[in-house]
Amino acid sequence: MKKQKEIEADVEKEEIKTFLSGKYDKNSAILEILPGAGGVDSQDWATMLLRMYQRYCDAKGFSTKIVHQSFGEGGGPDGRIGTKSATVEVKGQFAYGYLKKESGVHRLVRISPFSAQKLRHTSFALVDVLPVLAKVDEKEVDINPEDLKVDTFRASGPGGQYVNKRESAIRITHLPTGISVSSQSERLQGANKENAMRVLYAKLSQFQKDKNKKEMEKIKGQRTQVSWGNQIRSYVLHPYKMVKDLRTDIETADTDKVLNGGLDAFIEAELKYDKV
Repeated sequence: MKKQKEIEADVEKEEIKTFLSGKYDKNSAILEILPGAGGVDSQDWATMLLRMYQRYCDAKGFSTKIVHQSFGEGGGPDGRIGTKSATVEVKGQFAYGYLKKESGVHRLVRISPFSAQKLRHTSFALVDVLPVLAKVDEKEVDINPEDLKVDTFRASGPGGQYVNKRESAIRITHLPTGISVSSQSERLQGANKENAMRVLYAKLSQFQKDKNKKEMEKIKGQRTQVSWGNQIRSYVLHPYKMVKDLRTDIETADTDKVLNGGLDAFIEAELKYDKV
């Protein structure tokens, strides 16, 4: 027989699923991370967030695959390389439902590891989460092949390492909207194109929703928020340790746990808060 704690955990898991009733909540997800202004500190913060979400997904039983990652500058004390942008496909039932509320600006305050004077630095990174559309949902997004510009390039790792001899990486630009997506995770060009198209369908679907929302806000006279002003969570490592969600007021001093993927308290609180 299961122990009481295991039973309670199972019940809680099933309870959370009752909050995941959105149209795409059961779908896999596309997670994007973009550093804000701030050079190497913000690029390093983007890398930290990437690792945080990978570990969270591992703990939830979701599989992750980096579809595309462009690398920034290094120079930290441990030689780590920053991230200019990262696109991750998260596969698993309810992946989008769990991650969707992570979209927004994440703020980090710490002593910069890149500062010889040990100065405190504030970094920002934007996280965007989109659902991977099923084939039937993709049909709702009208894409004219003539509107697509396809470029190929050689995939490379941090610092220009691991450059492929063949141009297997793909960049697809949707000319009417200017939306551009890339994939370099696969060795075959065709597989990278399939990955890029999945991301493009997700982005164009969200683009249309945002466009309709802005049109309705214009009609109603409401003020549209600037996305970079939509700060959702602060991670403070100095002069004290605290991670606080600005929407639900959930907070913890265990910053190491959070940055190592311990996001359940934040994500579950936001799911419940959204239904109140």
